[in-house]
Amino acid sequence: MQKSRRAGRGGGRQARHAARAAGPVNPAPPGQRGGQYAPLSAPDIEAIYGAAKRLLRDLGMGEVPPRLQADLVAAGAEARAGRVHFPASLVDDAVDKAARQFVLHGRDPSRSIEVGGDRVHFGTGGAAVQVLDLDNGNYRAATLRDLKDFTRLQDGLENISWFTRCCIATDLEDVRDLDLNTAFALLSHTTKPVATAFTLAETVAPVVAMMDMALGQEGAFAARPFVKAHISPVISPMRYGEDAVEVVYACIDHNIPLSCITAAQAGATAPATLAGFLAQSLAETLASLVMVHAIRPGHPMVFSNWPFVIDLRTGAFSGGGGEVALMNAASAQVSNWLGLPSGVASSMTDAKAVDAQYGAEKAMTALAAALAGGNLIYESAGMTASLLGASFEGFILDNDMLGAVYRMLRGVEVSDETLGVDAICEAVLGEGHFLGSAQTMAAMERDYLYPRLADRTDPRSWQLAGAQDAWTRARDEARRILSSPGPSYLSSAQDAAIRAAFPQLR
Repeated sequence: MQKSRRAGRGGGRQARHAARAAGPVNPAPPGQRGGQYAPLSAPDIEAIYGAAKRLLRDLGMGEVPPRLQADLVAAGAEARAGRVHFPASLVDDAVDKAARQFVLHGRDPSRSIEVGGDRVHFGTGGAAVQVLDLDNGNYRAATLRDLKDFTRLQDGLENISWFTRCCIATDLEDVRDLDLNTAFALLSHTTKPVATAFTLAETVAPVVAMMDMALGQEGAFAARPFVKAHISPVISPMRYGEDAVEVVYACIDHNIPLSCITAAQAGATAPATLAGFLAQSLAETLASLVMVHAIRPGHPMVFSNWPFVIDLRTGAFSGGGGEVALMNAASAQVSNWLGLPSGVASSMTDAKAVDAQYGAEKAMTALAAALAGGNLIYESAGMTASLLGASFEGFILDNDMLGAVYRMLRGVEVSDETLGVDAICEAVLGEGHFLGSAQTMAAMERDYLYPRLADRTDPRSWQLAGAQDAWTRARDEARRILSSPGPSYLSSAQDAAIRAAFPQLR
């Protein structure tokens, strides 16, 4: 009996040591509730939606591929004068029958997330062709090795809910090789929900076959798809893109959830007036929804209306700034008003270095999108240089920033326990402070978020420790993570079988 009690105490001690080594529990994990920020009034939203439906009815969509035109007409659209027009009743029907909520599966089921409602999740996106080199701090062409490293890096970052390839492997020239190698990089290095883009419809089936091999059974992926497709089937202003539409058909055939992205640019491919931009961009995203409705009603689709802005002085794309924050928040609000799973973008800083501009633009746009209730917020980690670049250090820093945003969304819980009037009286009449009190100890991990990287020491301690800035600390942390082997998500047998079936994999 004595030996048993000692073993019990030892086990408890080991558990406590392990818990301390793991760090405090995250008090505000992904999936906090948004919707506190409402830049548009209810009449504003109704006017924007009404204008969008008028555009679809009176102007319609151009360059509609024949296959899609036939399906749209069968669903109730009208073809005339080279364009396809959508009656308001068809648009309303597509909205009413759309998937309101669905699961975005992870290959590891514990990492799956629910999309829709008022839950907020940050993830990644982008198609950067350059990477901020970890060794020399300069930009260079992005490679497949970089994509693998980004996938590995984010896998352990708790505030990033899903991973979309953030850079293009420019060392792969063949588009089929690019699509297959991109999918394999995601499959090999994370079990979070992932998303990718398909250059051509022909690459969808081989990627699905690859995923089935990893799951060990043909058809297993379609039964539980853990890859989402990022597609832009509508090209601003107000026309379809044939290749992307064919990808939509192929993805629906294989039960792949879609993120149909509208990426109009204010003052270039959409009006410079913010209200006019919102109306046209909403109409274009609704055109994607009607397309999906005509092919397979209720197929899971993230309503991804991403307002983009250009600097009207130069014509250059601008990923940061107040207008970007405002417009993506407004887009999330409109999508949520329609009851559709909303996708918007944030953290698309124009900064090239990890500097004050970087931090300000990322925090401002991420917070606005989250407070407005964007269900899936893309581009939210690692992107730099107006989406032209991606940064390893940026992933580390942005993970901390996103954690702080989630903490803000969680808000303040008010109850007799958290008000703690008796505890206040006890502290004032007793020790005269709250350090070490039971109330403080309980609140320490329940209410407070402790960032991985932010420096909270006094100036002298900071100087004695080497006076490192955030960029340097993030670089060291990224190197530490990437120097470790990391988890293995494919067995050697699975890896060998997939490589044998797809010899173009690197």
